[in-house]
Amino acid sequence: MSVWTDWWAQEHASREEAGLVRTLRPRGADDPTIDLAGNDYLGLARDPAVTRAAATAALQWGAGAGASRLVTGTLAVHEELEQTLACDLGQPAALVTSTGYHANLAVVAALADRGTRVVSDAHVHASLVDGVRLSRARLTIVPHGDVDAVACALRDAELAGERALVLVESVYSVLGDAAPLVELAGLCERHGGLLVVDEAHGLGVHGPGLVARFGLAGLDHVVVTATLSKALGSQGGAVLGPPALREHLVNRGRAFVFDTGLAPASAAGALAALHEVRRRPDLAATVHRRVGELAAALDVAAPAGAVLSVPMSSPHAAVTAQAAALDAGVRVGCFRPPSVPDGVSRLRVTASAGVADDDWSRALDVLVGVVGTFR
Repeated sequence: MSVWTDWWAQEHASREEAGLVRTLRPRGADDPTIDLAGNDYLGLARDPAVTRAAATAALQWGAGAGASRLVTGTLAVHEELEQTLACDLGQPAALVTSTGYHANLAVVAALADRGTRVVSDAHVHASLVDGVRLSRARLTIVPHGDVDAVACALRDAELAGERALVLVESVYSVLGDAAPLVELAGLCERHGGLLVVDEAHGLGVHGPGLVARFGLAGLDHVVVTATLSKALGSQGGAVLGPPALREHLVNRGRAFVFDTGLAPASAAGALAALHEVRRRPDLAATVHRRVGELAAALDVAAPAGAVLSVPMSSPHAAVTAQAAALDAGVRVGCFRPPSVPDGVSRLRVTASAGVADDDWSRALDVLVGVVGTFR
C-alpha cells in the first residue's frame, strides 16, 4: 500500500467514525421526491420562461462561452445581464463571473493584500474565507453579528493605517439570520472601511436583496456579491459596486481573469429569472409564508431567508433523520462539521415556492414526524 493510499484510508476511517462521510447521490430529471434540500428558492430553475431563454441562448451562442472574458468569451448576453443586474439591484456597475464562489474569491483576493485588515464575521461562507487566504491579508474574525467587535477592529485598522474590508452575508446560510447591514455600513463609512455583502441568500427572496432594501445600494463603501444559482435558478455569480471596482476586477481579479466566461445558457436563464422576480412578487411572498409555517411546525425560530436549520443532537442523528425523510419521499439537506461554523449538526430545509401545495403539506407532515423521532 502506498503512502497516499494509506492516508486516504485513514482519512476515510476517521470521517466514518465521526459520522462525517459525504457521498454524491445523482438524481434523475423525473425524480418524484419532494425537494426541500436545494437552493431553487423561487422555483425558477424549471420555469418555462427561464428554460426557454436558456435553450434559445445555447442554440444561438453554443454550449459555452468559448474563452475567458478578456479573450473572446465576453458575449452580448453577458453585457445585457450585467446591465440588468446593476439596474435591478440599484448599483452603478456589475461584473458577471462563472460562479458565486468565483465572485467572492475575485473580489476579496483582488481588494486585499498584506497591507489590508479583513474583518470577517465568524459565519461567512467558505468562498469568502478562501478569498482571504489567497489575499494573505491580516485577518480579524469577529463573533457572529457582533457590531461592537467590528467597530473595534475597524478602529484598530484605522489607527494602523490599514485599508479595511468587512465581510458579511446579508442572510446567513446556516442560522438564517440577517446581518445588521445599516449599522455595519455606517461603521465602514466612519472608519474608511469597505463593506462586502454576500447576497447569495437575499437576492430574489428579498427582491433586489437587503442591501437595496435598506437603501445602501450605490454607496461607494458598500460592495455586493451575488449568485445566480439560487433564487434565480440558473448558474453563475456577480460582483456589483462602483465602476472603478469593476475595472479593477477585470484587471486584477484572478478568479475572473483566468476563468472561462459564464455559459450563454446560464446568462440568458438568469436574465429571464430576473424578469420573473420583478413580474411575480408572489413567489417571494410564498417563500416567506412557507418558511413561517415550517418554523412553527418544527418549533424553531423563523429565518430571514428561505433556509431553515433544525438543530440535531449529533451528526449521526442528523444523517439518520435525513435518511428517514428521504425514505418518506422528502429530500432535505444536512449540515455537519466542518460545514457549520458553530459545530452544531442540523437538518437544512428549504422553503421553496416551486413545490406544489399538496406536496408542501405532505412534506410538512413528514418532517414533523422525523424531527420528533430523531431530534
